[in-house]
Amino acid sequence: MKREMKKICIYCGSSSRVASKYKELAFQTGTFLAKHNIELVYGGGNIGTMKSVADGVLAAGGYVTGVIPHKLKELELAHPQIQQLYVTQSMHERKALMAQLADAFIALPGGYGTLEELAEVTTWSQLNYHSKPVGLLNTFGFYEHLIRWIDHASSEDFIRDEHRQLIVHDSDISQLLTKMKAVTYVDIKKVI
Repeated sequence: MKREMKKICIYCGSSSRVASKYKELAFQTGTFLAKHNIELVYGGGNIGTMKSVADGVLAAGGYVTGVIPHKLKELELAHPQIQQLYVTQSMHERKALMAQLADAFIALPGGYGTLEELAEVTTWSQLNYHSKPVGLLNTFGFYEHLIRWIDHASSEDFIRDEHRQLIVHDSDISQLLTKMKAVTYVDIKKVI
């Protein structure tokens, strides 16, 4: 089955204090998406690597959809140049709408929010609520410890072998997309 990934949800950080290499990575990722006619779905922010990824898409002539909670929009944290901005009442609604709008999910380096969003969409995949690929862009080895934890949890049978591959990873965005297109899903009825 050829998997279409026309809209990718990027999870990344909102901290503007991170090293410039992370902002550049986000910008380059956004540029890559736009040059490959992939629309960006993201948290709608105008700070941190969230801003950088959106700016990369916009600079390359791509399309950006942001989803931001009303509370954060009121703090004037929404990106003013993106083409589409949805405003939700809660973080829960934000995450659900981002998941609905996207064909796939990629986590760039980030903090608690990035980890939480990554875990949630992966769990939804595991439970067959969706069959959309999930990837880690592991540039600079940022996610090495998380990958080792996933392997450990799998070896201890907290994560089934069938579900270990639900999160794929690579340090190169092009290679990551190739791996994401190849992910297969297991019917939950077969593993219960």
